[in-house]
Amino acid sequence: MTELLFVYNADAGLVAGAMDLFHKILSPATYPCSLCAVTYGNLGMKPEWREFIKSLPVQATFLHRDELHAQHPELAATPLPAVFRRAGTAGWQVFLAAEELNQTDLPGLMALVRERLGQPA
Repeated sequence: MTELLFVYNADAGLVAGAMDLFHKILSPATYPCSLCAVTYGNLGMKPEWREFIKSLPVQATFLHRDELHAQHPELAATPLPAVFRRAGTAGWQVFLAAEELNQTDLPGLMALVRERLGQPA
């Protein structure tokens, strides 16, 4: 089974989430998590992203930076945000790098994921 692991360049928790929300609103140009910025609005996950994730033929998991460091320390040196892919018993490989995520919007992100999974647009 193929899995995707989406990792935000933000920490988990209510306080961190509130600080991220204010940062995203007050200074979007300096917000460090492009994955958060394109997939979440001020009121939560964007509906079109939620539906897209549900439609994927793979399992998708989401972690925050601090959760990644705790659960997958071998990936901690990878620049974030990032998306990793694992097929079967193979190890995690970078699927979408931070540089790619930092240059896309939501439609572009969905197209990249489809393309890399070999799905039609």
